[in-house]
Amino acid sequence: MANALRAEDSSVRLQAALAAGSNPDPGLLETLVERCAVEPDFFVRDMLSWALTRLSPEITLPRIRQELGSERARARSQALHTLSKIGDKSAWAWTTRDMLRDADGEVARTAWRVAVVLVPEDEKKDLADELVMQLGRSDRGVRLSLSRALVDLGDVTGPALEKAAANPDPEVAAHARATELLRQNPETGFDAAIDEAKRVVALGPERAAAAAAETTESAEAAEAAGAAKRAEIADC
Repeated sequence: MANALRAEDSSVRLQAALAAGSNPDPGLLETLVERCAVEPDFFVRDMLSWALTRLSPEITLPRIRQELGSERARARSQALHTLSKIGDKSAWAWTTRDMLRDADGEVARTAWRVAVVLVPEDEKKDLADELVMQLGRSDRGVRLSLSRALVDLGDVTGPALEKAAANPDPEVAAHARATELLRQNPETGFDAAIDEAKRVVALGPERAAAAAAETTESAEAAEAAGAAKRAEIADC
């Protein structure tokens, strides 16, 4: 099994991870954790995490906790991912601010997701305040993950987002406004929310509202004119 998990062919490694999870063996704990830290294929890593969830948390959690302090970003990220899959609330205490602020985007994104899953109800506000500090960070993928985490926290994020929307940094302000738009209407696309938020930041709330109203009036006028024209043609 250990050799199969290290095979050159990713499909062989995937089947080996599936077999390890289908037939849980505590003796494979170390091998599974070690492979999580170096496995290059996303699907195989996910299967390795699943195999770890099939083992007893009593032996799995302490070993995964060790990986949270690894120098390898992939080891930290996958350890966090596995914790989210296990869902043991006691692991909340291991989700530190350093993890939420990790310089590696993938580690930080996974930490945000895990934190939202594990956070106790009475600590959600503090978590929202912490996550809001990351607004405007990095690229689209990282920002989308942060927005999703804040939205998943629920209404508790509202005050923190409102404050961040007044940030002098336009990137932070736009990201905050876009996240609030997503919170109010989850059906809104992230890119559309960002575009609208940037427009509001650039014009200011009052001018943006006036421009939106003008656009709506123009669209309604055009529609009315079109309807009148169609009626005129129908009468002919």
